[in-house]
Amino acid sequence: MLRYLARRGLIYVVMIFLTTSAGYFLAVSSLKPALLEQERIPRPTPEQVAASMRLKGLDPDLSPWERYVDWLTAIVTRWDWGRSPNGAFINAEFGDRVWISTRLFLASIILTLVIGVALGVYSAARQYKFQDRVITSYSYLAYIVPAPIAYFLVQLGAININESVGERIFFVTGISTPGIEPGWAQFVDMLAHYAVPTVAITLVGWGSYQIAQRQYLLDNVNADFVRTARAKGLSRNQAITRHALRVSFIPVAQSIAFTIPAIFAGGFFAEKIFAWPGVGSWSIDAISLQDVNAATATLAYGSVIFALGAILADFATTLVDPRVRVQ
Repeated sequence: MLRYLARRGLIYVVMIFLTTSAGYFLAVSSLKPALLEQERIPRPTPEQVAASMRLKGLDPDLSPWERYVDWLTAIVTRWDWGRSPNGAFINAEFGDRVWISTRLFLASIILTLVIGVALGVYSAARQYKFQDRVITSYSYLAYIVPAPIAYFLVQLGAININESVGERIFFVTGISTPGIEPGWAQFVDMLAHYAVPTVAITLVGWGSYQIAQRQYLLDNVNADFVRTARAKGLSRNQAITRHALRVSFIPVAQSIAFTIPAIFAGGFFAEKIFAWPGVGSWSIDAISLQDVNAATATLAYGSVIFALGAILADFATTLVDPRVRVQ
């Protein structure tokens, strides 16, 4: 299994390098930070703009290939991802923001997987009953409603709760309250800020898992190996839990590679709506600010997230599918 995962990991490393390199060339060709620099007041001279860009490693007079070589050399030799047009260092900006995004999405991803799979099994065991119809109908609704709209609805719901109670229980924006003393008060404040965005991302995300798990499980409930297990004395629930569930979870596990990046992509909107200064909001700002290095760094981050999701999917597949271990 380790050899299989190592081979897959090597493929993903090559994929990350190729997508990041292609993204850098695209960013260099389309983003022009020097043009924004010329719009400052007082307006700088072209010579001053060129000198400023050159000092930050964004020399517009160099060809895209020359800039790529300098950029890649700095990463390989010093792990230096360059600077933004405003002079900020990408390493420092990215380090702070990636921790904020990870804190926001980690709990949401775990809850999305666990709740989605659990409700899929629950609804499949009660096919066409009231519980199944309610859960599956909500999943389809959450699946088709755009994520920003769903986030806004959750945010409005939290605001209405605060107004009904007469005090602020949930924070709908920001990551913390300034001036909170360390200790229990800080922990409660953190939970209050986490609750609304975490619930919003989870409510939007688990629907696809519930639908997939329910469908795959129903496809295997009447399979020959399940009927054989029941003929040997197992009850219907025991046959489903021990045999059908394991087989039906294989395609769901493989979909983790696509769901985790999708949650992060949808989280870009969540960070903007809930005012979390994470990688998502930073990437959106990078494009509007013509920030070549920041845009490339966020693309690399997205590629790494996809690779990690794919590795987790491969690992989960090796656990539930003995054919992978044999190969």
